[in-house]
Amino acid sequence: MYTGRILSSGMNSEGKPFVAYRVSSRSFPNRRCLGFDDSASIVPKEGFENDIYQSPYIAYNSVCIVDDKAVVSNGSQTDVIADKLAVGMNIRDALAYSLLTMDYEKDDYNTPRIAAVVTANAEEDKYECYIGIVNDKKILVEEVPFGEAAFISTYGSQVPDKVDFEAKTSTEAAKYIFDEGVFANYEKPVTSCAAVFDGEWTIDVYNP
Repeated sequence: MYTGRILSSGMNSEGKPFVAYRVSSRSFPNRRCLGFDDSASIVPKEGFENDIYQSPYIAYNSVCIVDDKAVVSNGSQTDVIADKLAVGMNIRDALAYSLLTMDYEKDDYNTPRIAAVVTANAEEDKYECYIGIVNDKKILVEEVPFGEAAFISTYGSQVPDKVDFEAKTSTEAAKYIFDEGVFANYEKPVTSCAAVFDGEWTIDVYNP
């Protein structure tokens, strides 16, 4: 089954906050993910740099750490959400504002924008996680309950679906969303990345 881009967020099987993202692509498979201290970016592979002139949507920051929060998305809305969080906007509103403002991608498929934000705080009264989507028919921002994880995709059910995310580290999480667990059912994986909080946020990528 092809579901397009996938992201997941919440708490993993060890109760650690995480975000994870996978590029699945039929049109632009020649991409990789670059990991940095506070972010991860999707870029064309060497030799395919000119692909960005065919689509403005194939290169972007997919993960960004803002203070105690991790942002994940399938497009340039990552930076918009991060900016709103940095100036003090709450998670729900930062997601809703950014998705509404950016709107779905104006490509041949009206590709939805998906995004999530999770806090590093694992105390129930201070923890927050939200997942959102905007397509050509709706905008949805939904809370992921404490202790749970969910995932959403651009061409799948387009609502957050509960998932048992068993990967423990950022390295394991990047591989897990690529082709393990329930994610092994989805076709055409290209590259992936993840951030997991274990005292501090760590980011890793998976490029097969």
